[in-house]
Amino acid sequence: MNKVLAWKKVGEDVNFKAGWRKMIHRKFRLLNGTEAEYDLKDEGQTVNILALTPENKVILEEVFRPGPEKVLKDLPAGMLNKNENPLDAAKRELLEETGYTGDFELVVQSVDDGYSNCIRNCFVARNCVKVSEPKWAEVDEECEIVLMDIAEFRQHLRSGQLCDIEVGYLALDHLNLL
Repeated sequence: MNKVLAWKKVGEDVNFKAGWRKMIHRKFRLLNGTEAEYDLKDEGQTVNILALTPENKVILEEVFRPGPEKVLKDLPAGMLNKNENPLDAAKRELLEETGYTGDFELVVQSVDDGYSNCIRNCFVARNCVKVSEPKWAEVDEECEIVLMDIAEFRQHLRSGQLCDIEVGYLALDHLNLL
């Protein structure tokens, strides 16, 4: 018998801000009757892309990340624009950030973490070719493009030195390349 049941939401403030980040303050009544409050990241949907060239090179972005305060080799990713579907967002983000386009396939939608409402749309893009120079939408998106072979990318995943490790594993598993 499943003993884990949903808590009852008894309050919510969606206009809570922490700097530029939107937050949600929620209050829940737990199963024992007590109440607990949580501040959650209000992030919407993202797209995260494992992009492969025809030679099976993974397309990565070498970019500074302010959280860990270091340069990481990350998968292309971004937010959905208002009224944009995930496939169109994935195509737009890959082209903007890398200058590449390819054949896209949704692998899975996943939750980001337990304290966020973010839904992550994990994509694979195969047969990617460079069709333009990157056109970064934001000044903080400037990066260097790095091509990495699959074996090296597996080692990179194991190193833990990228933000979307789970997307890399989900995509490689989907492609039977783990």
